[in-house]
Amino acid sequence: MDFARYAITRPVNIWILILICLLGGTLAFFEIGRLEDPEFTIKQAIVNVQYPGATALEVEQQVTEPLESAIQQMSQIKELRSRSMPGIAEIRVEMQDRYDGDALPQIWDELRNKINDAQGDLPPGIEPPQVNDDFGDVYGIFYALTGDGLTLKELHETTKDLRRALVAADGVGKVEIAGVQEERILVEVDQAQLAAMGIAPDEIAAALADTDAAVDAGGVHAGEYFVRLRPSGAFDSLEELRALPVGQGAQRVELGAIAKLSRDYAERPRQIIRHNGQAALTLGVSGVSGANIVEVGHSVEAALQAIEHRMPLGAELHPLYEQHQIVDESVNSFALNVFLSVAIVVGVLCIAMGLRAGVIIGAVLFLTVLGTLLVMWLAGIELERISLGALIIAMGMLVDNAVVVCDGMLVRQRQGKSILEASQETLHQTQWPLLGATIIGILAFAGIGLSQDTTGEFLFSLFFVIAVSLLLSWLLALLLVPLFGHYLLRNAKTDEDPDAAYDGPWYNRYRRLAGGVLHRPWLTVGVLVVLTVVSMVLFTRLPQSFFPPSSTPLFYVNLFLPQGTHIRETAETASDVEAYLAELEGVSEVSSFIGAGASRFMLTYMPEQPNSSLMHFLVRTEDAELIAGLVRQINQQLPQRYPSADVSAAQFMFGPNAEAKLEARISGPDIEVLRAISAEGRKRLQDEGKVFNVRDDWRQQVLVLRPQLALDRLADAGLTRQAVARALAAGSEGQRVSLLRERDELIPVLLRAAPEDRIDSGDLLQRLIWSPAGTGYVPLAQVADSIEPVSEDSIIVRYDRERTISIRADPRDGENTNEAHERIRPLIEGIELPVNYSLKWGGDYEQSSEAQQALASTLAVPYLAMVLVTVLLFARVRQPLMIWLVVPMAICGVSFGLLLTGQAFGFMALLGLLSLTGMLIKNAVVLVDEIDRQIDDEVPRLTAIIEASASRLRPVMMAAGTTVLGMVPLLFDPFFANMAVTIMGGLGFATLLTLLAVPCLYLLFMKVRPEETA
Repeated sequence: MDFARYAITRPVNIWILILICLLGGTLAFFEIGRLEDPEFTIKQAIVNVQYPGATALEVEQQVTEPLESAIQQMSQIKELRSRSMPGIAEIRVEMQDRYDGDALPQIWDELRNKINDAQGDLPPGIEPPQVNDDFGDVYGIFYALTGDGLTLKELHETTKDLRRALVAADGVGKVEIAGVQEERILVEVDQAQLAAMGIAPDEIAAALADTDAAVDAGGVHAGEYFVRLRPSGAFDSLEELRALPVGQGAQRVELGAIAKLSRDYAERPRQIIRHNGQAALTLGVSGVSGANIVEVGHSVEAALQAIEHRMPLGAELHPLYEQHQIVDESVNSFALNVFLSVAIVVGVLCIAMGLRAGVIIGAVLFLTVLGTLLVMWLAGIELERISLGALIIAMGMLVDNAVVVCDGMLVRQRQGKSILEASQETLHQTQWPLLGATIIGILAFAGIGLSQDTTGEFLFSLFFVIAVSLLLSWLLALLLVPLFGHYLLRNAKTDEDPDAAYDGPWYNRYRRLAGGVLHRPWLTVGVLVVLTVVSMVLFTRLPQSFFPPSSTPLFYVNLFLPQGTHIRETAETASDVEAYLAELEGVSEVSSFIGAGASRFMLTYMPEQPNSSLMHFLVRTEDAELIAGLVRQINQQLPQRYPSADVSAAQFMFGPNAEAKLEARISGPDIEVLRAISAEGRKRLQDEGKVFNVRDDWRQQVLVLRPQLALDRLADAGLTRQAVARALAAGSEGQRVSLLRERDELIPVLLRAAPEDRIDSGDLLQRLIWSPAGTGYVPLAQVADSIEPVSEDSIIVRYDRERTISIRADPRDGENTNEAHERIRPLIEGIELPVNYSLKWGGDYEQSSEAQQALASTLAVPYLAMVLVTVLLFARVRQPLMIWLVVPMAICGVSFGLLLTGQAFGFMALLGLLSLTGMLIKNAVVLVDEIDRQIDDEVPRLTAIIEASASRLRPVMMAAGTTVLGMVPLLFDPFFANMAVTIMGGLGFATLLTLLAVPCLYLLFMKVRPEETA
């Protein structure tokens, strides 16, 4: 197709295309969805099963193992991880990466069916298994509600009012409340009074249980209607419970006469939340899928403003994380960066190629960006961290095609040809090489789009945006540059000498340099090979990382007290830690989460699992730059203040996070052997002294008091183990016997001994138990020989149905995780493992390895396609071979760039290296094609090499210069900084490779003699 003639002779059609890009792109910019991070599917579900009274070992053997066996039958499973704890099994099911979000609902249904089918193999007494497949929801608008002078009940009612208002707001998907203190109805009985009246505690329990039971009494036929029968007796208030009759015959009394009924909060709540030292609840708001989170945030703010006057005096909302504001700032920063990039590119082009040429190429660049936004909007790709970065990454590359076309037109016009002739001749020679080079540039990123792991899904928008923008830049360069040239370049200067187009001081200096290099081709290539080898050695010494720390002025502190610590004791310690954190310079807010982590308020945040000994703190600072110093200070000071605790402070990271920085997983059958191996591994790491917070995920064993029951005396007293267990529960926290239904809440009713009858752990044998045989109370000592203190495991972890204990640690401040891993690896691998025991490395190492392996496994096809495209472009072998030989040499600029700037080589730098490959090949393809064309035109071969290279001087320099300068805004973005340095340093050196190494290799491969002139 003659693109030039079509564009110039049918301008109306081209202007329609321009208007589509201009108006559609502008509309898309305002309507497109906005997020902080790209949406990606968390392919995990959690199965929870309650088994009251069972030990962790019993839970593992009787619940976890049968359920894992059933779940393992699913072909979609990637990994099973489970935690068996006293009274509860938690199984985390992860599906294979190849299943996307559309397939998961059906898979979760299959998972539920498998679990339902397995319930027949589970022991009696368990509660129905619960499958949570939405725990990956992100509540990016996250508030803490405090209430000065308000009770916890009033605080809860206020949060419920707020939730009702927020769920009705436009774009809101879910609203989660966390930190609610569970209420209890306590029925405290005087054991002496019960004994005197002959009323057994079980009678009271049965009477209370009957008030909760939902009964079906059927109905009657009344005329033409069927009328249901509903007996009374289901109580819904404390007063009704007090009037409940208990006992038999003359001993029947109202419950309130023999028991004290009160309403209180659970002694051991699941979670306690505080904000700046005040009791708090949290509200997390998530948007519907694909929503513009900025608009959702505005809807939430409007809803909160509308309900503000109804909030009780003293209630105050504190924003902990406002994703919509972060996204809004990111988009505004993006708009500024786009403007700066376009201004930089246009400015450079105007200086180097003239004002009119600069305006033409700048207009094509601007329309390409708008067109890309339109396609993104239509395809459902949101503006988020990755897609915004992709647009800026592509910014420099987008001008390549337009620069080549515009430069060719200018040269041919100076040779006396009309704009139409110049356009036609330029496009005829370059359109297919440019398309091939553009496809090669896209294929360099294809490994990202084809990668099946979570990192590939996380970065898919990078590939999509670059692919669309590069293809669009090729199309618009072929259509718009000729048309705009027709309008703006018709009166451009024409040289009388056709050969003067590439004349001038810069061209002549380059010819002399190229001539000198081509006369010593082996020396040039040898120097480049040596530099490449040196750079590869330096590359191995670069600090390695996976993803960089987040720029949000927020970090977290985890502190674990010894396993089994009462949550109230943990909360007391948390108050001291809060005060310490609040006094640190630069800290503005401290939010405490005791017993469990916060709601998932950002995509890369992994909430801590429930544990009564856990303190999790979110700390906001006045400036993100203060975080590194504060983290260092906390990691040094808190372990000294709390020597028995596991302490870790860290920044939030961009990208997926592992559960631990350093992790060695030991798998095997025997619990004692696993604990011994873990102890040896932890000792080695502690002795080495260069890592901190050394721990394992099974944590310490906990103390359990085990009454040794005498079964014969138990039978004589008419008692059972169940009766003893109920009595012991009633003598401590309380025996759950019923539920009180109060509007939308179900409040547990607990039967408990009066305070004077409750005794501590030291006098357990004196605890009184009702004996049906003697119709009175007997001490536990009458049916038990002793109280035996034993240590039991409170957490048993399994990976893929194998018991697995994970040794974990954190690198010292200033040390790269990869360096720490390589240093401790021989220490752990030096432990001699028994038969049937294995070691696998986890943590950041595993995540980084999996991401890079997934990328490497998908790179083969795109790179083969790149080679194939190169071969097809030339229909020969030697030209593609010489082009690909210069690719490894680009490592020189990358290594020196990263070393000079102190940047680590992370996953994003790896992507920059891949993109660099595409840019380098693209430039080399166009240059080699021009050399071949001139030789085909019977220009002497040496002259053709030099003149073709000179003809590419301005396009290559302009493309490289605009790309490098277009990266400047990204240098200040922590997420993209190492990628920007990789591209800037690599492309700067790649420009020399294109202009010097490629001509030398061409001369050597084609056996052109340096003295050859004809």
